[in-house]
Amino acid sequence: MSDLPEHIVIIMDGNGRWAQRQNLPRSAGHQAGVKTTRHIVEHCVRLGVGALTVYAFSSENWKRPEKEVSFLMELFLRALRSEIDKLHKNNIVVRFIGEVESFPENLQHQIAAATEKTGNNTGMTLNIAVNYGGRRELVVAMRRIAELVQDGSITPDQIDDQLITRHTWLNDGVEPDLFIRTGGDHRLSNFLLWHLAYTELVFTKTLWPDFNAEELDKAIESYAQRQRRFGQTGEQIVQQEGDA
Repeated sequence: MSDLPEHIVIIMDGNGRWAQRQNLPRSAGHQAGVKTTRHIVEHCVRLGVGALTVYAFSSENWKRPEKEVSFLMELFLRALRSEIDKLHKNNIVVRFIGEVESFPENLQHQIAAATEKTGNNTGMTLNIAVNYGGRRELVVAMRRIAELVQDGSITPDQIDDQLITRHTWLNDGVEPDLFIRTGGDHRLSNFLLWHLAYTELVFTKTLWPDFNAEELDKAIESYAQRQRRFGQTGEQIVQQEGDA
């Protein structure tokens, strides 16, 4: 596929509403959502996408009913155990961004094991945002940079975009090209606030369990039809393309 985004990020929204429409408990929606995630990861690998970042559990999700949070923790643990071997076999690098130290100890161990097992792979990078909040990410980054200034490692005038990015959780330097949010809402929900500055945004009413390869292809097609100017004029971009 031409004009393929190198890095796609997705807010996987709508599991609960999908379950309600099916007259099923919310837990069934989350289980269906795991299957969708598996299919989308596989499709991204087939397409040749370099990185996929998914919002699995936000720092605000702790506010949900205790029973649902407990189920999500157990589901996350089961999914890791069942999927990591296949991800590894497909040469996928699995990374986790967020404050994982807040999770139960057994889940932390599973996260560490998955990270270590896939760390030397060379295929697509799958970033899983867990206990993640965009504002919290920036607070943590600013504190780290302030400590560097305080101990004399850097001076304030050395602080730039690249330095801040290196101290965020999503610090691999590959900025997101395409953002997709399922479920019909048109907001970022505190996700990757620093990194989405020039990302192309696509919102779809499709609930996450119903999202499939065809829906992803539609989002990528929409992305491919856009002119990314990064503050320049359209004429400048055309001229640069002609000179390339």
